[in-house]
Amino acid sequence: MKTIEPFSDVENAPNSTPLLNHPEPSRAAVRKQSFVRVLSSITLVSLFFVLAFVLIVLNQQDSTNTVANSAPPGATVPEKSSVKHSQSDRLRWERTAYHFQPAKNFIYDPNGPLFHMGWYHLFYQYNPYAPIWGNMSWGHAVSKDMIHWFELPVAMVPTEWYDIEGVLSGSTTALPNGQIFALYTGNAKDFSQLQCKAVPLNASDPLLVDWVKYEDNPILYIPPGIGPKDYRDPSTVWTGPDGKHRMIMGTKQNGTGMVHVYHTTDFINYVLLDEPLHSVPNTDMWECVDFYPVSTINDSALDIAAYGSDIKHVIKESWEGHGMDLYSIGTYDAYKDKWTPDNPELDVGIGLRVDYGRLFASKSLYDPLKKRRVTWGYVGESDSPDQDINRGWATIYNVGRTVVLDRKTGTHLLHWPVEEIESLRSNVREFNEIELVPGSIIPLDIGMATQLDIVATFKVDPEALMAKSDINSEYGCTTSSGATQRGSLGPFGIVVLADLALSELTPLYFYIAKNTDGGLVTHFCTDKLRSSLDYDGERVVYGGTVPVLDGEELTMRLLVDHSVVEGFAQGGRTVITSRVYPTNAIYEEAKIFLFNNATGASVKASLKIWQMGSASIQAYPF
Repeated sequence: MKTIEPFSDVENAPNSTPLLNHPEPSRAAVRKQSFVRVLSSITLVSLFFVLAFVLIVLNQQDSTNTVANSAPPGATVPEKSSVKHSQSDRLRWERTAYHFQPAKNFIYDPNGPLFHMGWYHLFYQYNPYAPIWGNMSWGHAVSKDMIHWFELPVAMVPTEWYDIEGVLSGSTTALPNGQIFALYTGNAKDFSQLQCKAVPLNASDPLLVDWVKYEDNPILYIPPGIGPKDYRDPSTVWTGPDGKHRMIMGTKQNGTGMVHVYHTTDFINYVLLDEPLHSVPNTDMWECVDFYPVSTINDSALDIAAYGSDIKHVIKESWEGHGMDLYSIGTYDAYKDKWTPDNPELDVGIGLRVDYGRLFASKSLYDPLKKRRVTWGYVGESDSPDQDINRGWATIYNVGRTVVLDRKTGTHLLHWPVEEIESLRSNVREFNEIELVPGSIIPLDIGMATQLDIVATFKVDPEALMAKSDINSEYGCTTSSGATQRGSLGPFGIVVLADLALSELTPLYFYIAKNTDGGLVTHFCTDKLRSSLDYDGERVVYGGTVPVLDGEELTMRLLVDHSVVEGFAQGGRTVITSRVYPTNAIYEEAKIFLFNNATGASVKASLKIWQMGSASIQAYPF
């Protein structure tokens, strides 16, 4: 992948276009530019005093309108900051303010989310002793709103022969009679994976603090033909329309990823069915499998046991080999325990991604209180383990996301931040119909820019969309040169966590590509090629295509929280989560910009930008 050198010469911004790759000028052109600059300097000095007087007058007028035409406040770049932050300052800044993470150490897969007696419970893979992988245990936190959390004592730690190398991922089940239990994968001494059970010591405790492992663990051993390390992450148990209780688990056989189905009558003894729920050749291991129904007629979520004609079922799988969460939508026959994809080209493991960035191992919860399904995944660091040790913590979770079927396309899910996150919003700034001509970049004056919720709409000049333009059907975010790669209809979007010199910047943007048949394909990308001048070794461009239907405007929502940026395009059809570690663009030096690096289309942008408060994450006050 081509790496773009940081562009820092923005003395004449915003007229310059630092997101572009400028060709080297000839020597004659350089001499001519030098002569012009001398004359221009004299003219600019005069203009400076005139503009200063005008700005003083304008600043004394009513400022209720944030934007006048296409010149937002702050469109003139101030003096470059000379602030230099120490490494300790940078590491402190990197800790998020409203994303879930324990006070210290390492977290991994979310496990067994549960709603119990008014509390949302989140269990998670956790190393209680260090900010690196190891000593896998079940951490435990509770919340009333999925935003503010109380940390509880670690629920389970590796103590027995069957889990001495780790209490790995699993699920919880709440039965109608009030019984609660957890199923989890134990890593034995030889790292073979065995399935185990645990129960809360007191199911009437709203916090479910104490857990006890079943005395006859393990309850499931590795089936014939399955590798000892390819058998993990048991699901919630549910009851089908035939009255049978089911549990599923991901595995692989000879490179074929699959989901095993088990039946049980007592929630202790499980019988493996002869045929898998579903399998796809050459997709390798399916782990952290999630399986749930979605409504085809409304946005109300459904309990895992829901079944009927107005329902589709989703299979989601993860695998560390590719670091992706992939999903597929299809039809479940509960009487045959078989699932069929709606579109074989978008089958499990080869189709759509939950998130096109660093989010992984997602797990969902059916929330009976608000009739919604909410999912979390872990968002790993992209810098070195040494930095994790220096910080004292590593990895975070995304802001909880609701999941519904996109009934407009019928092919996608919509992932969207839970509504409770909006309780942290304050000090909204609005920018309306900002004109972005080709090659422009405009700073937005919003004050602090490290904790933000941004909602933006972009309107592309319709004549440009209809005009003949370059055919670039081969374009892809991940194979591109990022925001510097120009086309007739893109890229354009928002730059976050940038310094004034634009030596560090993270653009999130749309790129519209034209096919040979004249059709348009819209891409949503996050460019990390110049996000950090220092120790972030991940120089990549994330992203994928996003469906845009007739009559729809281009929309994106960005959650910026220090070292994490979550981007949602078209209501959550395509989502990208990335980790960013700037060295200059932190604290007050972090800025945001609008840009249009297209060569043949003007764009109008309208935005609402909220400052975001901090979530409370603390030990429960017993």
